[in-house]
Parts: sequence; structure tokens; C-alpha cells
Amino acid sequence: MTTYVVLLNWTEQGVKNVRESPKRLDAAKQVLSDMGGSFKHFFLTMGEYDMVAICEAPDDAVAARFALTLGMAGNVRTRTLKAFPEAAYRELIASLG
Repeated sequence: MTTYVVLLNWTEQGVKNVRESPKRLDAAKQVLSDMGGSFKHFFLTMGEYDMVAICEAPDDAVAARFALTLGMAGNVRTRTLKAFPEAAYRELIASLG
């Protein structure tokens, strides 16, 4: 599984209905699970982003489909970062020659 850092901001619609946000999070977790992925961590944050999720997905296409699915609902905007674990980071750096 590949790890992704998903940075989320509520849209105007999403923040107007913020009380429904926990239900939307549960639904998002189920959507990603149905796609073969999972949420590993979820955080409400202060600063540039409203929330941060650490997710796993089988591949980039699933991660993209998940982000698009979230966006289509109109409650959040996402930025998704593919995350390389430390072992992969070390391997990449060592391969630079």
C-alpha cells in the first residue's frame, strides 16, 4: 500500500454544515475502504489547512479517484501528497550515485 497525506479545507458549503462533518468523515472512510484503502490517521488542524488525513491506497489511481469523489460532494477541497516511507527515502537518496 502507498501512503498519502491528504490536506483538506472546508468549502463554504462544508463549513456551513460543519456539524455534519463527523458523519461525512465516516462516509469518506467507508468510500476509501470500498476502494481498497484506509485512513491511518485523521487530524483537525489549525493553520493553512482545516484537516489532515494520512491514508493508504493500493495505487495513485485509487488515491486520485478518492480525492475526486470527496471534491464532487462539495464540502472540502483537497491537496494530496504521495508519501515515501523512510526506507524508500534512503533507497532513493542512495541511488543518486
